[in-house]
Amino acid sequence: MPVFQQPLAPIGGSLALSALVAAIPLALLFVLLGVFKVKAWLAALIGLAVSILIAIVGWQMPTLMTFAATAEGAFYGAFPIMWILLNAIWVYQLSVITGWFEQLGQLIRSISDDQRILAILIAFCFGALMEALAGFGAPVAISAAMLMAAGMKPLKSAVVSLLANTAPVAFGAMGAPIIALSSVTGIDIHVLSQMTGRQTPFVAFIVPLVLVFLVDGVRGVKQTWPVALVAGFVFGVSQFITANYITVEITDVIASLVTIAVVLIMLRFWKPSNPLPLEHSTLEETDSAKAGGGKLPHYPEITATGGKRVWGAIAPYAIIVAVFSVSQIPAVKAFMLSIGQIKFPWPGLAIFGADGKPSSLVVNAAGNPITTTIFTLDHLRATGTLLLLSGIITCLVYKIRPGDAVRAYGSTLKQLRFTIVTVLAVLALAYVMNLSGQTASLGIALASVGSMFALMSPILGWIGVAITGSDTSANSLFGLLQVTAAEQAGLSPVLMAASNSSGGVMGKMVSPQNLAVAAAAVGMMNKEGDIFRKVVLWSLGLLAYFTVLVLLQTGPLAWMVPVVPAP
Repeated sequence: MPVFQQPLAPIGGSLALSALVAAIPLALLFVLLGVFKVKAWLAALIGLAVSILIAIVGWQMPTLMTFAATAEGAFYGAFPIMWILLNAIWVYQLSVITGWFEQLGQLIRSISDDQRILAILIAFCFGALMEALAGFGAPVAISAAMLMAAGMKPLKSAVVSLLANTAPVAFGAMGAPIIALSSVTGIDIHVLSQMTGRQTPFVAFIVPLVLVFLVDGVRGVKQTWPVALVAGFVFGVSQFITANYITVEITDVIASLVTIAVVLIMLRFWKPSNPLPLEHSTLEETDSAKAGGGKLPHYPEITATGGKRVWGAIAPYAIIVAVFSVSQIPAVKAFMLSIGQIKFPWPGLAIFGADGKPSSLVVNAAGNPITTTIFTLDHLRATGTLLLLSGIITCLVYKIRPGDAVRAYGSTLKQLRFTIVTVLAVLALAYVMNLSGQTASLGIALASVGSMFALMSPILGWIGVAITGSDTSANSLFGLLQVTAAEQAGLSPVLMAASNSSGGVMGKMVSPQNLAVAAAAVGMMNKEGDIFRKVVLWSLGLLAYFTVLVLLQTGPLAWMVPVVPAP
């Protein structure tokens, strides 16, 4: 089969013009969502259709290859992305049908009935722990559900959870983004961990303040700034210490656990005046959405008290933490990897070579093979599979009848039907843009600005995450480009590579994939545009704030860039 080489400047031979055309699908998607209020699934399908047309006509990608890229992206959207969300929402449903969801709300309210405090504890602290262990969409889905359980309104729960899912992302999923960045750039993983650990704390420091402002405006900041600053400071310092002096894999685990402990201790001695009360019982509004419109099965009223009541309320989330923690034990991780991973060439995009190994049929402008055409299926150790196992254990703990568990799964599928279309279309769009070369043209155009590349570097990471919904994917996509551009511009490759990862996290809250996850988690399907309009300015504002930090680290704060050890 013929090999397709991505062109850099296929539109009139102009890199700038090609970049503008390449940006059309993503820009169109955001405009349809944010300006014209088109439903997310329809906006995603329109963006996908435009990206396919541009790939075939503009980038001259063979038609069969273009549709093969579409299929691979859609499959990736189904597994692992929707596989994660489906099982996360199912676990949440199990607590609803048994009545333990309401008990969880009561337990959370017993800790604090102040929305601002719960935004910090649940979205920022517990969400960071879920990001450390699971990553992808799980932190947003689970923390949004917990905030709703406490009584926060659906839209606010979604927005708060999305915005909180920034500071921990660069070290999420047991350091996966940094590990991927090291593999594509060749820079030592510890050096990248050090540099990233000297950037993300500055984001972590202000995120809790932003959260309380979102929840209660200026009044919220005035009344809760002590605990917000403590949470941000402790999380940031813990990230810095762990990333620089311990290991990248557990950076967010340590940061989140230490911050939870410190905040809970602080609340024993200090509480904000005039707390912002929880708004209502969200269960009354959203039961029908959770149940897919069907009747909830009946379970006996919960009479447990004391420790049994606490354990019952937190059981699903404690089980999730335990399952993911066990899966990270080196021996368990190695065993699951040995029997639970399949790599194969995606039909139409790669083949088995003469040596029996997969070989890509898509190469970049430099002639290097694009490795995403080799699909890796981690079916056993996938986040979604571990969430499914957590759900099964939850069924046993809650003594849920098998038929009810299956019906809850079916209703979850029905509830997520439009979200499934959205996520599959968005990932298909991302793969078409990436494999045709549209994303590369856009990235290289941004990287061709010479000494001003320090300004563009975080923006490039933001675009990568906005397109793919994943910091790991954005690092794999743009990591080497960042290093090459930095060397040409006389900038630090370590700083620019880390800025791709750290700057990218601000794009996660506006990624259509993550917007769909948040909307599904709070029963707001087809209202992704409403959530997007609430978070887009915050995303751009945090990106601008972070870009100033990167510019300072190229000049007066250059001492913060670690020295690369001699080979």
